[in-house]
Amino acid sequence: MQKEIGSFPLAPNVRFKLTKAGFTTLEDLKGITQRELCNEANLTYEETGEVLHLLFKDSVGSAGSDKEKHEDFTHKFYSAFDMSKNEKGVAAIVTFSQKVDEMIGGGIHTKKITEICGPPGIGKTQICLQLSVNVQIPESCGGVGGEAIYIDTEGSFIVERLLDIASATVNHFYSGVQENISQEEKARRKNLILEDILKGIHYYRCQDYVELLAVVNILSDFLEQHSKVRLVIVDSIAFHFRYGFDDNLGLRTKLLNSIGQSFMRLATKYNLAVVLTNQMTTKMNEFRGGNLVPSLGENWGHVCSVRLLLLWDKKERHVLLYKSSWRKDGEVPFKITHTGIQDEISSQGSSSEELDRSSILYKDLDCPPVKRPRLGS
Repeated sequence: MQKEIGSFPLAPNVRFKLTKAGFTTLEDLKGITQRELCNEANLTYEETGEVLHLLFKDSVGSAGSDKEKHEDFTHKFYSAFDMSKNEKGVAAIVTFSQKVDEMIGGGIHTKKITEICGPPGIGKTQICLQLSVNVQIPESCGGVGGEAIYIDTEGSFIVERLLDIASATVNHFYSGVQENISQEEKARRKNLILEDILKGIHYYRCQDYVELLAVVNILSDFLEQHSKVRLVIVDSIAFHFRYGFDDNLGLRTKLLNSIGQSFMRLATKYNLAVVLTNQMTTKMNEFRGGNLVPSLGENWGHVCSVRLLLLWDKKERHVLLYKSSWRKDGEVPFKITHTGIQDEISSQGSSSEELDRSSILYKDLDCPPVKRPRLGS
C-alpha cells in the first residue's frame, strides 16, 4: 500500500510545496537526491534533508530481511484463474441508454478508469449526474447499490438538474413500472427515495489543481469511512491543467501521472469506478489543418482503461467508444431529456445477456427532450 506524504508530521509549507511539485506518496520520492528535490520542490537544502530523513528513517535498516522481502514480493503474483475470478466480481453502472451500455459491455465498470471527452454543451456533466444517481440503484433492480463522490473543478454541478434526474429515477422504479411484481419487490424499489439519493452523493468543489491533489490524497481515508462508495467522478480533470504550465509541462505530466496512479490504486482496492471528464483541444497537422482531440496530451491517454468521445452528428448526440482493451470500437446515438440520459431511438428488449437482468432500467420515460444550443459543433 502506498503511504501518503500527508500522513507524516511535515511543516504545512513543506507539505504544500511537495504536493504542488507532484510528490504525494513515498514512492514518488524514492531514489531522488537532496539536490534534485531542492530544485523540483523549491525547498532549501536543509529542508530536503529533514524531509528525506523523516520519510525514510524507518525504511533504513528496519525493512526486514531479504527473505521477508522476497516472500512479500512473491505474494504479488496471481494466476490467470485468480484474475478471471476477480473480473467476475466487477460491477457495472448503467447509463440508462441501452445502446451505450451494450457498446461498452454493460455500463461503466468498477475497478477501471473511464474518461468521457467532448466539446462544451455535448452532455458530459449530464452523464456524470446520471451516473451519480444510477450507482445507487439497488442490486435487486439491476444496480450496484452504492454511493458516489463528485469532485467538481468547473462549477458545473447544478443541484436543480440533479433533482430532475433523481426524481425521474425514483418515479421510474416504484410508480407502477410493472404491475405484476411482488409486494416485496415494490417495497425494495420504494427504498430508492429521493432524500437517500441526495445523501448518497458526496460533493467537493476544487478551486485549483493543488486542492484537487489534496482531495485525491485524502480519498483513501474517506473511502475507509464510507464503504458504500462505488463511483468517483472528476468533472473535469483538464480544467486546472490546461493553462499555467506552458513553462513547465514536465511538472504537469508528473502531477497528472500521480493523479492517474492514485485513482487506479483506489479503483482496484475499493472496487469502484472512476469517471473523469475531459475537454477537447485543437491539434494542428502537417497540412496546416486542425483536428479536435482530447486535452492533456498523448501520455494522459494511456491512463484510462476506457475512453468515450461525445460528438455531434447533425442534430444528434453520439457516443464513440474510442478506447477499450476488451470491447471493439463502436458508435451509438443518445439523447438528453429533462429526466436524464436515454436512447435516441427507443429499443424494446435486448439481445445482450448482460442486460437481461436489468431490462426494466431501459423503459422509455416518454419525456420531452431538453432544448439546448449546439456548442462546439
